[in-house]
Order: sequence, then structure tokens, then C-alpha cells
Amino acid sequence: MPTGRIAKRGVDPQDDRWFSKEAVLKLQQAQEEVEWLLNRGYKINGIMDLVGGSYQFSARQRQALKRSTSAKHEYEKRKLSLLPYSSAKDGTIYIDGFNLIITLEVALSGGVLILGNDGVVRDIAGLQGSYRLIDKTDKALELIGKSFGELKVPNAKFFLDAPVSNSGRLREKILKHSLNWDFSTEVELVPNADPILWKLERIVTGDSVILDNCPSWFNMSRKIIEDHIGDANLVDLSGENDN
Repeated sequence: MPTGRIAKRGVDPQDDRWFSKEAVLKLQQAQEEVEWLLNRGYKINGIMDLVGGSYQFSARQRQALKRSTSAKHEYEKRKLSLLPYSSAKDGTIYIDGFNLIITLEVALSGGVLILGNDGVVRDIAGLQGSYRLIDKTDKALELIGKSFGELKVPNAKFFLDAPVSNSGRLREKILKHSLNWDFSTEVELVPNADPILWKLERIVTGDSVILDNCPSWFNMSRKIIEDHIGDANLVDLSGENDN
């Protein structure tokens, strides 16, 4: 039974308005402009002031646009280092724990998720160092265990940022769930997971900075959501269906 408080992660009462069908068409149009400017070396914050202001986007829409849009050289590089799921069985997988779990919690809550132009699913929950276990945490961990088991992952190591609130409690919960998993699991609390992960191969994250530096990665949050959370509130800003 879930032990966290009942809550909807990453849900805003205005989302139906800000991410309506008409609003998403505007976001897709704006994204083309944002990418064009990124490709020419303009900085993202200045771009968001310009483009977000022009379209009169809300702060949440701007966040979605910012998190879903990368320059062409960035998303092409990320796609080159992306590993096929069939190779998940070939060694240890290293996981950006908060990144994966929060994304799945948002998906299970019906919160807005953004599919970016690099093919990665990201949330716009904006927790920024503050985290609490919720009832969706258990289900997210169940899906991680199920998916990794299906892929025959032999070992998984989670990294959690120790300064984030309740990181120790999340570590305990992961280890408790791992007793039912078919693969060995470690959970390490570290001051900052990013510089550890970007030096490793075979990582799981949606963090752009890590993806730009790591040798190889799995797009695991997208797979888990597509395979097991069919009603996820996914806003497509990938550009994959433009042609």
C-alpha cells in the first residue's frame, strides 16, 4: 500500500488552459523560433524573454518551452550517445534518482509532461530542492522495478542528491522496493549527482547538462511512460511528427 501523502505532483489548475490544443500549437510554433535562435548562439534566458513575451506565454508555458527545446547540435549529439534498450542487460545502469522518480510521479499524477525535441520526457514541477514522498512514489518505484526486470537489467545504482529534503527517506523506500526486484540495487546519497553521472556510461536521466556530457544513456522515463502510463498528460514538443 502507498505510504506517502495523497498528492498530485506537477499539476496546476490552469494547465487545461495553458496546454489546450490551441495553446500547444502556439508552443510548437514558438519552439521553432526558439531553436532557430539557439542554433545561432543566442542565450536561452534572453530568448525566452523575447519569444515568451511576444506570445504572452505564462511562466509555466515558458518553462515548458525552455525545458523542451535544445539547439540542433545538442539534440543530435544526445541522440548519437543514446543506447538501445536491448543493451540494458549488458551491465550496471546508473540512475539520476530524483529525476527519474519525479518524472514518473508527475506522469502518474496527471501532471503536464513535455516531450522535447531531443526525444526526452521532462516535467515542469519545479521542485528545486524540496521533495516529499507521495502516494505515487510507490507506484513509480514499482514501474521502475517492472521495467528494469523486463529489460533484464543485472544491476542498478541510484544516485540521490543528499541536500534535497527527504533524500534519506527516498533511499530507504527504494531499498525496500528493491527486495522484490530481480536485479541488485544500490542507492548512494551524494552532495551533487550531476558531476558523478556525466562521467559514467549507461546512465538514466532527463537532465540536459548530464546528457550533454555523459558518454551514453538510456531514455528510460520515456519507455516506462509509454509502456505503462497510457493516460500520461504528455505535451508533444518533439517535432517528431512534423514531416
